[in-house]
Amino acid sequence: MSKEKIGLFGALKSSLEDVEKFYEGKITLKNYERSVSKPHKYTSEEIAELRKRLKISQAIFANLCNVSTRTVQSWEQGIRIPTGATLRLLEIFDVNPGIINQQGLL
Repeated sequence: MSKEKIGLFGALKSSLEDVEKFYEGKITLKNYERSVSKPHKYTSEEIAELRKRLKISQAIFANLCNVSTRTVQSWEQGIRIPTGATLRLLEIFDVNPGIINQQGLL
């Protein structure tokens, strides 16, 4: 068995042993804080290009983003900018366009 396989097996075995100890009340599990990068701030041009690349209408795009069609129009015209969770959703659509089919369904 290769060192890589042994290392992976060892890590898996250790993790399972920790789970067993946790359920026996012998240890508490540690909380790990994972650093997550902030989502990309899309420009009006990038939003319009993304929607067109996805081959969906503004209405379907709005539905997927849970906003009004007017909001999508405002984004694409540069009047408003998306914030918060919407930015992360745009990033998901950008990185994984296959998540949306031609009817705009996830």
